[in-house]
Amino acid sequence: MTNSSTSGIKSFGAYIPRRRMLRSAIAAAHAWSHPSLKGLAKGERSICNWDEDVITMAVEAGHDCLRGSSGGISGIVLASTTAPYADLNNAMVVGAALSLPTESSANDCGGSTRSGLSAVIGACRAVGDDVLVVASEQRTGKPASAQEMNFGCGAGAVTVGTGEDVIAKFLGAETLSVPFINSFRKAGERFDYGWEERWIRDEGVSKLIPGAAKRLLSRLDLAPDRTIWFGMSGGGAGADKLVAKVLQIAPEQVLPDLQAQVGDTGTAQPILLLISALERAKPGDIILIASFAQGGEIAAFEMTQSAAATGRRGLAGSIAQRIEETAYLKLLAFDGHVELEWGMRAETDNKTALTQLYRSADQILGFVGGQCSSCHQVQFPRMPACVNCGALNTQKPYSLLDVPAKVQTYTADWLQYTPAPPLYVGLVQFEVGARVLMEIVDVGPQGIDVGTPLEFAFRIKEQDRMRHFDRYFWKAVPVV
Repeated sequence: MTNSSTSGIKSFGAYIPRRRMLRSAIAAAHAWSHPSLKGLAKGERSICNWDEDVITMAVEAGHDCLRGSSGGISGIVLASTTAPYADLNNAMVVGAALSLPTESSANDCGGSTRSGLSAVIGACRAVGDDVLVVASEQRTGKPASAQEMNFGCGAGAVTVGTGEDVIAKFLGAETLSVPFINSFRKAGERFDYGWEERWIRDEGVSKLIPGAAKRLLSRLDLAPDRTIWFGMSGGGAGADKLVAKVLQIAPEQVLPDLQAQVGDTGTAQPILLLISALERAKPGDIILIASFAQGGEIAAFEMTQSAAATGRRGLAGSIAQRIEETAYLKLLAFDGHVELEWGMRAETDNKTALTQLYRSADQILGFVGGQCSSCHQVQFPRMPACVNCGALNTQKPYSLLDVPAKVQTYTADWLQYTPAPPLYVGLVQFEVGARVLMEIVDVGPQGIDVGTPLEFAFRIKEQDRMRHFDRYFWKAVPVV
């Protein structure tokens, strides 16, 4: 057990979008012009649905993390290089959707793919109240590029704090900041520009990371014969194994690089690797996570107790929840590379009333309905009058987010506009009695039926293409 002054990881959560694009489908689409992509065509990569972005994935990972959190959260940090808003606090939106106290701090950080691990290290060093650190990335590459094949989307979250419920004690970190620029993206540009992979590996990773890692291990008096789970992001294929060999870490203790099933998720990658280690490690094991970018960050943790089963999805569970995709045009459409003709039904003005968003923030962002204090009927939305007994002003806030629910009725509509037809809409029956008409998303090839169990995901409800402001709400997702 740890003492009250020990800082470290107290809980964790992850989210990988369910839709996985087979790399062979991407390579096949470009075979006429770029046959060499066939060499990168193994496995699959995660892609965002049209209604997913950095914010929605961060909410999903944060919600998963908070399932295992025992205390209050004093603040949230969101790390990303692809956050949707440049002049709006993205972390604030995530915190509101997670129903964090309005007194909680909310901070965005970015500027480099190493910012995710940097945020975790910073939170561990700032000993104090529990902080939720989320790294989320929606990465996209230029069509027919290696980045399009290798990038992925996802989010990881950890709760950092002190106390006896710390499951992985923070031992220390090493930082290296040098002008070794392996990739960059200028403000306003959509795609990263990456340098030659061999140069990055031979002149960057192999010469910079091992020395920094050795200094950290020496300072912490950790010998290579300790069980050390090692993961590294940002170095390219095989770079993690190269560094592990130099550090005399056994090959079987190198964490899977997630390339076969997810791809490179940028700022989220080191957090996802840390979560992968937390799901594997036993008390006493050492976890060493490195993030290579303009130098690097390296953090060391010691597992103090096994991660308790709290109903969280985690990384392994999120990877297992997959829907296979082979339609390459769907990737292009969802990433905004092509503009499809949807007809006049798509010609609508989706201006969001920011006044109403503020007044009903807990209902819209937090999915909080009401329960009548007279008859105990639960309903959504909250209204002055109870839908059951008619009593006025008796509604008390009641969260529907984790309430079991199922499909009561549904329709698959091919006529109404949606960027991913058909549009599934159904009456959702909650176990507590509430009924809500909701959109149902991520319906797999097996379809849905009356009685299908549902969970809920924070998604983009509508996109305002004139003012570039997205409206968020909760949607139902079949439980798989």
